[in-house]
Amino acid sequence: MSKFRYLLPVLLLVIPFCAAAQDEDDEAREPLDARFTIDTPISLDFTQEEEPINTKKKKKPKKKVFYGIKTRKGFTRSGYGERVTYELFYYLKKPEPPKTFVRDLTWFDFRTKQIRTTSPQAFKQEHGVLLHGPYEKRQGDVLLAKGIYYKGTKHGRWMHYNRDSVLVDKEKYFRGWPKESVVSYYDPANRTKMKEINPIEFGEKSGYYCRFFENGQMGVVGEYRWDMKVGDWIEYYPNRKRKKIIAYPKDPFDRNSKPFVRIEWNEKGKEIYRNNRRQ
Repeated sequence: MSKFRYLLPVLLLVIPFCAAAQDEDDEAREPLDARFTIDTPISLDFTQEEEPINTKKKKKPKKKVFYGIKTRKGFTRSGYGERVTYELFYYLKKPEPPKTFVRDLTWFDFRTKQIRTTSPQAFKQEHGVLLHGPYEKRQGDVLLAKGIYYKGTKHGRWMHYNRDSVLVDKEKYFRGWPKESVVSYYDPANRTKMKEINPIEFGEKSGYYCRFFENGQMGVVGEYRWDMKVGDWIEYYPNRKRKKIIAYPKDPFDRNSKPFVRIEWNEKGKEIYRNNRRQ
């Protein structure tokens, strides 16, 4: 049995016809065992599963509290007839800005009343709130997806099913990073000074790459797709100022375009080189 044990609530699907998300004051029919221990971001450990806290104590876990953080319940509804799809989720009770280097951030948009997945830069607190806690996607009584979010990032085990309830995909994440990702440290014994994160998914580099200086500041950040560098890669000085932007092809299979330095700055932040050509 998976160590990612939590029970998602059984919710009645008697929902208004308009797309909406709402707080539900009535507690779920089944208790949620979803409060897990979690490493700090500076010591990600992709090799270990997480254990529910208080496993040795007969203490009832608090409802709508995940990873020690209070949440609210919500849902969305889309489609018509037999194609009506519901998303059942939790979101942060106390809004906060994202603090992560991941590529994808998932949040509930107050304006459209729908769940969105964007870059962290595209998220605005005045427009929505981060998902946090168990998530389900259903079409009628058929489960299509099941997982959990940690402050807007996919976390733990995610399962995807087709309309015949056949498992079609299974993924593992740690705060938005694929569980196959490789992390290195300046101090391997203590793991307090992260050096590099290589995003690995299905055996290939896929996602944001990060390298840090020993003082903890970002050194390099960029994106991989299909084992290839894509888009703009940004290098920094140890004083947090940008050093250069290297432009790679947006399409990982583009063999005709070559990477080039787009902009370069000195340590004081003064621009010393610019190339305005396009890929």
